[in-house]
Amino acid sequence: MLGIMKRFVLLATFLFAFGSAGASELPSDVKSFIDDREGCDHFRGEPWDSGSDPDIKERREFIFENIKQLCTGTDKRLATLRRKHRSNLNVIERLSDYEDTIELKKGRR
Repeated sequence: MLGIMKRFVLLATFLFAFGSAGASELPSDVKSFIDDREGCDHFRGEPWDSGSDPDIKERREFIFENIKQLCTGTDKRLATLRRKHRSNLNVIERLSDYEDTIELKKGRR
């Protein structure tokens, strides 16, 4: 049993060390953007059920509030980060995963 536990700890340490290496090379402003945008994209992909059931209404409100909190300003932040870090190929490659425009603009429907 102890041998299995040692192997597990070694494996977990190895995976943690090498799995986070790419992320640690990113500047903090880029990491912060990625965290927000990943959350934003998650909630953008959530099903938006229709109906008047209180649970459905509560779920819609929860999704809407998270989208508003996590997505607002990300179009501008993405453009700014791409300009700021244009000479850092690691950053540019990582940011290429994201759509340029996801926010609805005022007056656009």
